[in-house]
Amino acid sequence: MLQRIQSIYLLFASLVLFALFFFPLAHNVYVNDKPSSIMVTGIYQDVNGVQQHTQTFVALTAITAIVALIPLVIIFLYKNRKQQIAFCYSAILVLIGYSFWMAQTVKGAAGSITLDTRTMGIGLFLTSLSIILIIFAQKSIKKDEKLVKSADRLR
Repeated sequence: MLQRIQSIYLLFASLVLFALFFFPLAHNVYVNDKPSSIMVTGIYQDVNGVQQHTQTFVALTAITAIVALIPLVIIFLYKNRKQQIAFCYSAILVLIGYSFWMAQTVKGAAGSITLDTRTMGIGLFLTSLSIILIIFAQKSIKKDEKLVKSADRLR
């Protein structure tokens, strides 16, 4: 069924991943001696008090859009719960790899600067939140599968 709680979890996971386009991964980082914000779309530097897009991350932007669509695809596999569970596990693995790649991109763009709590942006934590939401969805799918099996056993 499409209106189950796992659909809400997966929808929120997808929305959280799409929020990566709006929240910085790192801010107040100095790149080329200019204060910058690093986002999944690229590097934005303060030039005369105005944010300018100075470098673009084409691959990271495209992969972010694809990764954000995965939970939406999982929602519409509701007729096959076993496949939904398998895709949830796959999505978690993809998000772990994506998080690592995103962190390495930020590290490479920031250079020798170490990220601390003042420079980390919300974007670095959004993938972790989406992984947690997908785990909750996977648990709800398993609970539905168990309920259907027990109902079939009673027939």
